[in-house]
Parts: sequence; structure tokens; C-alpha cells
Amino acid sequence: MNLSKILVISSLIFTIGFASCQTPGQFKSVEFRIENLGSRDLSDKAVILQRSEFSEITEGDFYPIIVTDQNDTLPVQFDDKNGDGVWDELFFLANIKSGELINCSLVLLDKKIDFEKRVNIRFGVRASENDIVKPATSHTFYPHQLPGVMGYQPYQTDGPSWENDCVGFRHYLDGRNSKDVFGKKVKYMSPDNVGINDEGVTEDDYHVMEDWGRDILSVGNSVGIGGFGLKVGDTLARLGVTEQDSLNNVSETDYTILSNGFIRGLMRFDYHDWKPEVLDRTYQVQEHTSIWPGIHGYQNEVRVTGIKGDEELVIGLVNSRTDKPLATFEIGNFQVLYTHDLQTYEKEWYLGLALIVPKDKYLGYIEAPTEGSLSNTYLARMIINNDHQLSYFAVAAWELADENFRDELYFKNYLKTIAEGLGAEVKITVLN
Repeated sequence: MNLSKILVISSLIFTIGFASCQTPGQFKSVEFRIENLGSRDLSDKAVILQRSEFSEITEGDFYPIIVTDQNDTLPVQFDDKNGDGVWDELFFLANIKSGELINCSLVLLDKKIDFEKRVNIRFGVRASENDIVKPATSHTFYPHQLPGVMGYQPYQTDGPSWENDCVGFRHYLDGRNSKDVFGKKVKYMSPDNVGINDEGVTEDDYHVMEDWGRDILSVGNSVGIGGFGLKVGDTLARLGVTEQDSLNNVSETDYTILSNGFIRGLMRFDYHDWKPEVLDRTYQVQEHTSIWPGIHGYQNEVRVTGIKGDEELVIGLVNSRTDKPLATFEIGNFQVLYTHDLQTYEKEWYLGLALIVPKDKYLGYIEAPTEGSLSNTYLARMIINNDHQLSYFAVAAWELADENFRDELYFKNYLKTIAEGLGAEVKITVLN
């Protein structure tokens, strides 16, 4: 066979394209190879193949899989990341040992294979106080709809929740835009009715221990783990408001589940006309949040337009349950910031929290005040350019998910392993 493309990638996710594909009726397979050039084994390495080189594959009811020369059949997702109704990314996970080369075939099937579901997104809304919660894949939140104003919580778990086989998270869509943690004790997905009582309405029933786990993080007026805002000079601007406020500073928040498959959950948040009270400015913000199996964390991608040039993006790591200083280290192209302590509710369990951010965008960190609309948190200071995407990871590792997380050194070494895996060098060869 003739080699048509050879790519070497060392990044968070590697991206390639295939050429000369056929229509679904004629499509048989595309052959390619994956080679691990690094010194460590890779598990659940996230791979994205762009749609741009698949122009001859028309829309239709077909399902992609990857078959390897080791007789493994891998689940694959066609995901619509830009939300235009047409898939633009092919996503799968690779397990490959150091120095190993695996031959793979992309195949389209007429029937769907039910693989194990290793990720899930859960989102429910009740239209009024008299309605029951119904599942939804998209929703718009308006400034006057704060729960304190309406007198009830419209969202199951206060907003969307997402999880993999290691950990879960939730986003406060009700104007606060904080990111909270669901600690998991099991590999399977938690029930879809978490946050809904027997009458079908929203209820905080997730702060008690269940077989699967529970909510474990006290967020308060921080932005949780991985939430963000802006810093201009000494001024901190929160995206959204606190529980005590009566009007949101974002004119409209659009939420969309872009994909909820076997191996990747992908969501988009669009914040229109964000006008921080402390700044005489207006911003447009887009956030993509994704999760895949095998990692105690999620990926976030943030894009802000309206940047004047004196702003910094600040990413939060709540510190309300620890007196320990923030620890940091560099590894490869990443900067890691973390805390490890008995920092769950009532300081009952050990929890490690971390941010993994691009080193070339990192400006250091600050500690927010203990009071105010953005408080009780460490903040990673990041370069943010107008309409440029910034990608980072947020990690939460609970001792009841893995008892070894009681040990801080174990957690630190785990973070090193994650960062090394994200920066691992992989060669992909596409064959004619």
C-alpha cells in the first residue's frame, strides 16, 4: 500500500482528515494506522477526525465503527460540534501501548451497535411551577427567570449534569454559571431521575448518599471547579450572578446538548450580551463542555468576543473548604494547579481538585476575596484574545471513587499522568 498522509501530533486531541471517501452506499472502509511514539501506554486517548475530508459521504442512516487488526470493534461518534445540523467531527478513543502500531478500518454500518454507555448528559426543565420536569436537549434562560424571583427551581439539578465512568459535574444554568461535582462510587451511569421527586418536580435529593454517589462540593459564591470570569486590573467580573441577585447580567443564555453518545458528551453554552455590573462593557461568550471516559474530569473550551485587550480570563478552583495554599507544577505544555484536602461538605472526605491549562497562556494565579460575587476561590489568570478559543481541563478526584485519592502524592502523580497522556505524541498514517 502507498502511504498518502503521515501526521505526528502532540496535543490535547489530535485531528486528521481522510481523502477520497465514497458515498454511504459505496463506502466500504478507510484504512489507517495509529502508532504510539511515546514512552508510556495510552488509555482512552481522545481522537477527533474532521468532516472536511469526508465531503463525499452524504447524510443518511448509517453508523460508524472502527475495526482494528487486533479484532477490536471500537465505538465511534459522528458529532455536530458547530450545531448546524450536519456532523463535523468523528470521535473515538484509542488504547495503545508504548511503541505499538495498530491497523484500523473505519466502517459504516446500516444498524447501530449498542456499546456500553460510558458517558451521559442529563437535563430536565419544568415550564412552570405547576408543571413536571421533562427532558430537554436545548433551552433558553432569560434574565428575569432567576429561581429567587420566580419562587421555584425550573431545572433538574439546577441545570445540566454530565458524567463519565469516573465522576460527574453539574452547571448552574439558573444564572450562577458555577460548576459543581457529583462524586461517583460506581462505573455505571447514575439514574436519570436524580433531582426529581416522586411528584415529578425538581428537588434537591442529591446531597444524601446513594449507591451511585452524591453531590460533594460546596460552591457558594465561587464559580466551582472550572467556571470562569474576567479580570480587568484589580476588578473581577462574574459571568452571571449569585443566588441573592434578582436580575441576570446576561441577556440570554442558550444551552444545547450537541452529542450524548456512548463515549462523548458535548454541550454548548451561548451567553449573549454579558454586561458585568463592574465594567462598562458588553461581551459575547461561547463555551463548549465535553466529557469522555477514563478521566476524573472534563474539558472546557471558552471563546469571548468584545475583548478590549486589558482583560484576563480567570478560571476558578473553589477553596471554601481548605486552608491549604494552592500547589502548582509544570509538565510538558501544561500548567497544573491543584488542592488536596478534606474539602467536601462538612470536610468528610478527601477530594483533589485541579485545573490543567495551557502553559503558554498562563499568567499566574490569585486568590479571590472571601466575600463578593466572585469569592472563595483560587483563580488561574489566562491570556484571552478576542474571538480566540481557550481550552483547559478541570479535575475532581474523590476518595470514594478511588481510595488512593486520600493520598496527596497519589493525586499529584495522577495529574501528571493525565497531562502526559494529553500531550502524548501519536503518529497517524492514512493509507490508500
